[in-house]
Amino acid sequence: MSNHIQGYLDQLKSALAGSDPALVQDALADAEEHLTTAVEQAIAGQPGTTEEEVLPMIVERYGTPNEVASAYREIETHTKPALAPSEGRESRSIAARFFGVLAEPRTYGALLYMILSLVTGIIYFTWALTGFSLSIGLIILIIGIFVVGFYLLSLRGIALVEGRIVEALLGVRMPRRPLFSHKGLGLWGRFKDLVADRLTWTALAYMIIQLPLGIIYFTLAVTLVCTSLGLVAYPVLSLIFDVPIMVTGNVYYYVPGWALPFVTIIGFLLLVLTMHLARLIAMMHGAIAKLMLVRE
Repeated sequence: MSNHIQGYLDQLKSALAGSDPALVQDALADAEEHLTTAVEQAIAGQPGTTEEEVLPMIVERYGTPNEVASAYREIETHTKPALAPSEGRESRSIAARFFGVLAEPRTYGALLYMILSLVTGIIYFTWALTGFSLSIGLIILIIGIFVVGFYLLSLRGIALVEGRIVEALLGVRMPRRPLFSHKGLGLWGRFKDLVADRLTWTALAYMIIQLPLGIIYFTLAVTLVCTSLGLVAYPVLSLIFDVPIMVTGNVYYYVPGWALPFVTIIGFLLLVLTMHLARLIAMMHGAIAKLMLVRE
């Protein structure tokens, strides 16, 4: 057992090998905060002692890396995201899997995320570029250091918020607590820590690409859902309100009465395919968020 906090964290990370990266990040942040705080209090209460002397006693109460890793894995089994993939789906028939997408909450979470991504994309992109430009412009001044530090810190905060949105709507496990920041580092130490952290810059990149992705997601969701629902409802609109299926200049096109049921069927199938596309996009975007918003 190492007599240094960093050694303990390395052992805990090894014990959690193979676990979800978001779980590992949360476990390491919790352990680092608890051990650092406990060591500082112990040294303050017993002047002259060192970290190597007090850490073993603290670890005895907190738990060994293997014990803590086992506890976190156990907790994880009871705190999975609400919209996480359900087990047993692959055992269903092809037809049940194809049409069953309409009855799964994850589908509508994914669709809602696609619609909201345009709003979040605009907010993230605006803040990313505005903050970056302002930081670059003020970096030559003393106050610029504080502006840059606040901006970089805000990127971590936005990454945490976006992670909670991704977990809530896409069912992808994301970090649930902020990263621990050493109080003893001072302002300059924290600033260097933010600049050197890969997560700071990947979060910035994520915020920038969220806008084009949000435009694509929003366009696909609105266009396909409206088109499919319009086709499903077209027989009623045609028979009651005499709505044409297409207008070109002054020419109105109508579907023959015998073909109206097929229009509804096509619309329903398009709706089901749209929901599958939303699920696929959710899976792909969840992987992107996991890669860029979770510390390795």
